Amino acid sequence: MAGLLLMCFLQSRGQGGSGSLKIAVFSPLYLDSAFDASGEYRFAKNSFPKYISPGLEFYEGVKLALDSLNDEKLPLEVFIYDTRSATETLPEQLNRKELDSVAFIITHCTSSEIKLFADAGLKRNIPVINVNMPNDGGITGNPFYVVLNPTLRTQCEGIYRYIQKYYSLNPIIIFRKKGQLEDRIKGYLDDFGKSTVAVPLKYKYVDLTDSFTSNQLKPYLDTTNMTLCLAGSLDEVFGKRLVQQLAALKKQKFLSTVMGMPTWDNIRDFNKSEFKGIEIIYSTPFYNAKMDKVSQGIIAYFNKDMYARPSDMVFRGYEVTWKYVKLLQLYRTDFTSNISSRLNKVFTDYDVQPVLNKQNMTLDYFENKKLYFLKWQDGVLKGIY
Repeated sequence: MAGLLLMCFLQSRGQGGSGSLKIAVFSPLYLDSAFDASGEYRFAKNSFPKYISPGLEFYEGVKLALDSLNDEKLPLEVFIYDTRSATETLPEQLNRKELDSVAFIITHCTSSEIKLFADAGLKRNIPVINVNMPNDGGITGNPFYVVLNPTLRTQCEGIYRYIQKYYSLNPIIIFRKKGQLEDRIKGYLDDFGKSTVAVPLKYKYVDLTDSFTSNQLKPYLDTTNMTLCLAGSLDEVFGKRLVQQLAALKKQKFLSTVMGMPTWDNIRDFNKSEFKGIEIIYSTPFYNAKMDKVSQGIIAYFNKDMYARPSDMVFRGYEVTWKYVKLLQLYRTDFTSNISSRLNKVFTDYDVQPVLNKQNMTLDYFENKKLYFLKWQDGVLKGIY
């Protein structure tokens, strides 16, 4: 019942009426496992189990955006659903009558839930905005499904273009481990190399074991010419080891720059001493330097009221909610046709583009193609592209 009470509370924040802007937000809040039958919180104050945090932090960002929108007195009704409700399954939630009147759905979901959400949007002819999963879910022929976190294919294509632009004249080595995801990365890179209109990159693949050492990397490096080393794996442990070994070789005068995968955005150890002395570059679609007024306000609120630092998911919840509600306010009856609009930027740029089926050239879904490239150097992280 906790999930439904939360939904009704936020619905009451709207100003009602037939002219209201209506949206739905789905997030894994785990309210029924966090609170007992009497409504008492099961855990220590200001303490949240790790599995609860992402969905709850996303919701906190959504709520802060709704507070800002409420200050503008928008006629807004918002339905919040806990996708981990103990009393309603996700299919039951998606079949609720009130969803027939919403303009769009925002979802923080899992890969197994993508099709359920995409089908719900297609059934009602309303956009479903997937904020977190970098996955198309095998969706085809659905102009209402929007992927904000770019897929692995898009990430690999972006990395290939970046290397083409800045490192095409350098020796390029792709260090990888064996695995299905690693084979997908290799396939995406090779496929884009065959279709690029620019001069294709020349690179060499080198397979490594989990316990590889710097001696196994040394034959592919040079003391006079800088080598671009790409980590062809999403495995963060593999990536950290690769950087650590290359940094050690840098001290022996072997020159290299290392480029990683989007999962490196989760690695915070790159500011430690063992990783210093080498350039570390990786891509991410959501870069926020947190120097703007809104970001500073969110940080101040969390410091004062939550005794914590806001995670990236808080900022994403705020950004997505504010941006797309403002677009709905602007376009109303023509919102779906303007889902790719770049208006109302909050923290990051979105480049939402149609993804076409190459076999029949029909629209499969929409995807954010924007990538930022960040660089760690001597313990400092900054945006470079």
